[in-house]
Amino acid sequence: MREKKTTIRKQKASRNYTKLKLIVCGTLALLILLAAVFAPYITPYDPYEQDLGRALLAPCREYLLGTDRYGRDMLSRVIMGARTSVFSAVLLVLITTVTGSIVGTVCGYHGGKPDTVLMRISDVFLAFPGMVFAIAAASVLKGGLFGAVAALALISWPKYARIVRSQVMAIKNAPYIEAARLSGSGTIKIIIKHMIPNIAGPVITTAVLDIGTMMMEIAGLSFLGLGATPPAAEWGSMMSNGRSMLQTSPWIILAPGFAIFLTVMVFNLLGDTVRDLLDPRQRKKEELPL
Repeated sequence: MREKKTTIRKQKASRNYTKLKLIVCGTLALLILLAAVFAPYITPYDPYEQDLGRALLAPCREYLLGTDRYGRDMLSRVIMGARTSVFSAVLLVLITTVTGSIVGTVCGYHGGKPDTVLMRISDVFLAFPGMVFAIAAASVLKGGLFGAVAALALISWPKYARIVRSQVMAIKNAPYIEAARLSGSGTIKIIIKHMIPNIAGPVITTAVLDIGTMMMEIAGLSFLGLGATPPAAEWGSMMSNGRSMLQTSPWIILAPGFAIFLTVMVFNLLGDTVRDLLDPRQRKKEELPL
């Protein structure tokens, strides 16, 4: 009896810790998103205004993160860069999630030739190293932020298609799905009302975890000159422009680098917490006696 009470207390403590972690990480992620939305209104200076008279100033009271080689305030550019970097990553995750989910649902529910053809296409994309394929695709699309997002979307949808396909195949013959068919529900209604709520957990978890990954990949393409182009304020592009001054003016590359590190860490922690809450296997494991 005492062991059972101890187990219950540990389970409650674990759930409370997970909920607290979700609140903290969710709040930090929300603050980052709000900073990206209201970036033009909260920057202390114009992030694109050049003044060579204040070029390469070290961090001080007036310019908290210093200035770059053109005299632009680094803090203002980092804040403005959040709009480009965060929004492009969120948009990319949204595109790949929706596209992959549609493909995976069609393949898993109907099977047959559509399943064979689409899965073989996904195998082609998965056969190549992701970043190498993205670099090649972005080069063909002649770079730019749109080209970087399109290239990464091209290589990222198969993961979601595989996840959704496996989930749909696991439940499409479940008793409650058969009951819905016998009651006269059409395919669209069955998918929207009965399947999507039951497969949303793994998809949402993967999408939240992918925000940080996509942000890193977009920054990587921009660093290589295949993403956002100057003078656009984008963290990867800002690091690329300042890499030659790492020893003389390190704040130019460290400021956007720290912004990427902090944002990716917050969204990864948020994704881990969402996984702990939505993953049925994790919940079942927590409910088992120790």
